[in-house]
Amino acid sequence: MTTPFSPPPLVWETLGALREVAERFPGGAVDLTIGTPIDPPPAAVVAALARSGAERGYPASIGSQAYREAAARWMQRRLGVTVQPDLVAATVGSKELVAGVPQWLRLRSPDRDTVLYPAISYPTYAMGATLASCRAVPVPVTGSGTLDLDAITPSDTARALCLWVNSPSNPTGALDDLGAAAAWGRHHGVPVLSDECYAEYTWDGPPRTILEHGTDGVLAVHSLSKRSNLAGIRAGFYAGDPSLVAYLAQLRKHAGFMVPGPVQSAAVVALDDDAHVDEQRARYRRRVDQVVAVLRSAGLDAARPGGSFYLWVPAPDRDGEALAGWFADRAGTLVTPGMAYGPDGSGHVRLALVQPEHRLDLMAARLSGS
Repeated sequence: MTTPFSPPPLVWETLGALREVAERFPGGAVDLTIGTPIDPPPAAVVAALARSGAERGYPASIGSQAYREAAARWMQRRLGVTVQPDLVAATVGSKELVAGVPQWLRLRSPDRDTVLYPAISYPTYAMGATLASCRAVPVPVTGSGTLDLDAITPSDTARALCLWVNSPSNPTGALDDLGAAAAWGRHHGVPVLSDECYAEYTWDGPPRTILEHGTDGVLAVHSLSKRSNLAGIRAGFYAGDPSLVAYLAQLRKHAGFMVPGPVQSAAVVALDDDAHVDEQRARYRRRVDQVVAVLRSAGLDAARPGGSFYLWVPAPDRDGEALAGWFADRAGTLVTPGMAYGPDGSGHVRLALVQPEHRLDLMAARLSGS
């Protein structure tokens, strides 16, 4: 008898006991679990939500011409790639695409049933495979944070619907070799999907995109959630291979995926403004440097990542759950055990540095005993 699927809880829904410990501190818990932005988006973007006049009619599922042109301009300015607007399509944030694309690709390639994804990664890559009744096969990650593409077996390659890459990585902040991933996918006829939502927060060198290596067989996935502190309006896009963009855009029309018209208008304003992103980059860089210094002073092996606003901290004795408990007990701080990002992450914890500096100062004071 087949066992019915039971959706598991999100990891943050399982941290109730640690939260109780952390909340006992004066000032309450310093929550560094979910990477949700807390800093304000540009006022002009918020104003655009109210004055677009786009709330009456159905928005185009693929995105308005203005939206796709703004995304193309942004990729040209910030990533140095020229992508025609007809190779860009809108998403309702990026998570829905990550979770949904395996089932849509399986309709296109019913003889394939495997999703390849980094062994230490955002859980939705694997969950997307599960929701499509596919095999979720983790690809080992090297010590430098790149995918070990040579570890993918010929049998898994033959069954692969897609390969996910994520650079800068959530949770590790590592930068992957996107050119190598694109070349591997083309050689084996496997679409490569590159989640690049943290690209604006690349610390080691300029922002990178898989589209630097051409559009054939690849898609880049972007979101305004982190870039512009707009997680609440759910605006993103994908761009790349002409046949994949056309296929997904047509399919998504039938499923009713549409970014609301006012959201698209606001997103155009956000995409065309780089100043607020530069300000946010400076905030996150300060927080990263601040907390790395604090954790090193506390005896932890913290290091600045290649990108993102996450710290991926190795635990003493390779016990991430014990280190998460130590943070709650010693610093009134909630962090995410690395097991949430796959068994290979069990020896670490992740810190999402989305709290303002005064809350990070509170964590530092607790760790120092002052």
